[in-house]
Amino acid sequence: MPQPREHLGVSLRAVPRGGGRAGVSVPLEPPPGSLSGAGPAPARPGRPLLRAGEAPAPAAMELLWAAGGLLLALSLLAFVLYCCYVRYIHAKYDHIPGAPRESFLFGHLPIIWRMVRNQEFTPDLFLQWAEKYGPVVRVNAFHRISVLVVSPEGVKEFLMSPQHPKDPTVYGTLFSLFGERFLGNGLVTVCNHEHWRKQRRIMDPAFSRSYLIGLMETFNEKAEELMEKLQEKADGKTEFSMLSMMSRVTMDIIGKVAFGLELNALSDDQTPLPNAVTKVMEGLNKARVPFIRFMPGKWKLVKEVRESVRLLRRVAKECIDRRREAIQNGKEATMDILTQILKGAALEETRDEENILDNFITFFVAGHETSANQMTFTVMALGQHPEILERAQAEVDEVLGAKRDVDYEDLGKLTYLSQVLKESLRLYPPVSGTLRRLEKEDVISGIKIPANTTVFLNTYVMGRMEKFFKDPLTFDPERFSKDAPKPYYCYFPFSLGPRSCIGQVFAQMEVKVVMAKLLQRFEFQLVPGQSFKLREAGTLRPLDGVICKLKPRNSARGCQA
Repeated sequence: MPQPREHLGVSLRAVPRGGGRAGVSVPLEPPPGSLSGAGPAPARPGRPLLRAGEAPAPAAMELLWAAGGLLLALSLLAFVLYCCYVRYIHAKYDHIPGAPRESFLFGHLPIIWRMVRNQEFTPDLFLQWAEKYGPVVRVNAFHRISVLVVSPEGVKEFLMSPQHPKDPTVYGTLFSLFGERFLGNGLVTVCNHEHWRKQRRIMDPAFSRSYLIGLMETFNEKAEELMEKLQEKADGKTEFSMLSMMSRVTMDIIGKVAFGLELNALSDDQTPLPNAVTKVMEGLNKARVPFIRFMPGKWKLVKEVRESVRLLRRVAKECIDRRREAIQNGKEATMDILTQILKGAALEETRDEENILDNFITFFVAGHETSANQMTFTVMALGQHPEILERAQAEVDEVLGAKRDVDYEDLGKLTYLSQVLKESLRLYPPVSGTLRRLEKEDVISGIKIPANTTVFLNTYVMGRMEKFFKDPLTFDPERFSKDAPKPYYCYFPFSLGPRSCIGQVFAQMEVKVVMAKLLQRFEFQLVPGQSFKLREAGTLRPLDGVICKLKPRNSARGCQA
């Protein structure tokens, strides 16, 4: 009996033809006239070489096993090489003091991840490390090393000089949020110094003294709307979140003075923008959890955050288009932040619409969130220290009397209130710190820091250290009195140097007007049983929102309309 021929590893045996008649075989040679030299004949239509259920040929399996083995070997080699590189990085930085690494590869990240998962306050961890290992503390994360610098020498070196840029690796995480462009290359996040300098020069006129004085009318108007809303709650029984009320008034203020928008967040707490900003700030905090986008239990949050970012940018675009159309139609443009953004864009040879939106979002979010947090923390601190509250109210009564509005000249007379606000920023800075990129090797406090290192400078940590502030956890506005020693380079709630916050004077004018009116009109009491701990939500916030009860002050009843 003839042996079957082997073709492509499959045995081709003679099979019955012609309805299955026995004895008739499939011809194994090409029929006469075929192109026998042109290679194998094509497979018959409808007849695969491997039928379903048949195992691959031994040669194919051997090829697959070989490829898999090679891939595994390469992966193992890459992992071993990466571990060697991590070991090299450890050797390069291990002369810098720091807490013991919890993991060879992950470094200190498991500690931080655990705290984030348990909603614990990570800046307190850095405070513990600073007190134990400072003034320069090493923090490991995979092959990347950051150093926490808590020395005035280091703060001066890294913040006062333009040669140390913001770290693009870190600030790049604010470019987008869960895949949606967020702050992009706005004034806060742009790392290229020349690009930043050009943007800053364009924006400076919107924060000039003459322009800011002209904002007093709006500050008073919106603050008065807040007083009216608080008056409705001032029965000594109604409990409410001070953070919620402050967030709404600061949103109304920034919307009006920066972009010409009447948001009416105070009168309608369901307006979408405040909720969108709150959701975005929550997303910023949660984004620190690794692979959160891929956790089924977090998909709803991720979707809401992305929708909120899209809403903010959509509103920004509509606002910009309306203002641009008004300018083109010859209407006189208000000299506000939006006008400056558009002027700056017009000066550019290539107009970047996305970058215009970046700066709108930057000022909108940063312009209300931090001020609201500062005022809420101040109310919390005053409620915990009745003697300081009484003194602040006495000063307001002396300066304002029964006046309804706060004049620009009054701001300079409210010196004790200024001290209260500065002390609030020392203990409760809404933005805890900033980061820089060390591009050349440097020595700080006698410790060598290698080039290409991320440097973390934290005003929250330094503001709570005994070496810089005596009895640091005590709320004491006298630290900022005229005759008190100045806290050089250990207190920087608005950063320092060329990249300090462009809006700090704006913010403190706004905060002073609102707080002066609040102290003039109301007695407030903190509701017992709430937590006064802090939480990270993009900025530092009071955990429970500072729940209060209000009563009108007798001295406020004669306020002039």
